[in-house]
Amino acid sequence: MRIRIVDTFTDRPFTGNPAGVLLLESGAFPDDARLQRVAMELNLSETAFAHPLPPGGEADWALRWFTPTTEVDMCGHATLATAHILHTTRTASGTVRFAARCGILGATVHEDGTITLDFPTAPLTPETAPAGLAAALGAEPLSVHDTGPHIGDLVVELADETTVRGLTPDLAAVARLSRRGIVATAAAQDPARGYDFVSRGFFPGVGIDEDPVTGSAHTALAPFWSARFDRAELTGLQASARSGLVRTSLRGDRTLLTGNAVTVIDGELLAAL
Repeated sequence: MRIRIVDTFTDRPFTGNPAGVLLLESGAFPDDARLQRVAMELNLSETAFAHPLPPGGEADWALRWFTPTTEVDMCGHATLATAHILHTTRTASGTVRFAARCGILGATVHEDGTITLDFPTAPLTPETAPAGLAAALGAEPLSVHDTGPHIGDLVVELADETTVRGLTPDLAAVARLSRRGIVATAAAQDPARGYDFVSRGFFPGVGIDEDPVTGSAHTALAPFWSARFDRAELTGLQASARSGLVRTSLRGDRTLLTGNAVTVIDGELLAAL
């Protein structure tokens, strides 16, 4: 069985967010424990498993995502990676529809190689900062928003980009404060550098201390910053060590996420699923 590793939300190898991709030939997924073992072996923030669906339905492929420790409801970068592999292997073309736990997701490959994901917009709900949040992050929040059931993060607005970049959070405390994790964000210090806002994502509760680039979080960051800037089209920089850019387009209850992807490893899984 072929197994690929794809760097996403980047056009350069060894940057962006790497995801594992396994395209399955059968019409069903192996049992969960086997999928989890493969994801644990790869030890990437997410590994995507997909199999084709019968023609004529509302989706073309079934898609699931696993961190090293658990299955998640929504993952942007591993969906981007899957669409990239389907396109580069000529398994699919144009727009691909995925059936996932969070609903039907679309992925369109453009002539320039970029890929646009069509995801549900996260329902943002203002929250009072939970006790211990400032201490966990090491910074005082300006605002806090819950991102709804499929994502399960807290979006925490901080004073400025320098504060976001300088965070050294208490990850054990972060794990206690949200269902999936905390996304810290601030407006870009200098929009002329090619991005409008900056973020970092910490998800120790699902086995990811810091995610390099979190596509799903941008379904919450897009409406948050679009309301602040009064613009539907924005670019976010996730300022992890690997870093990556996500172009966002808010379309009401849907958010479009656009980025590049690069295959860096193409190998064979020797242990049977």
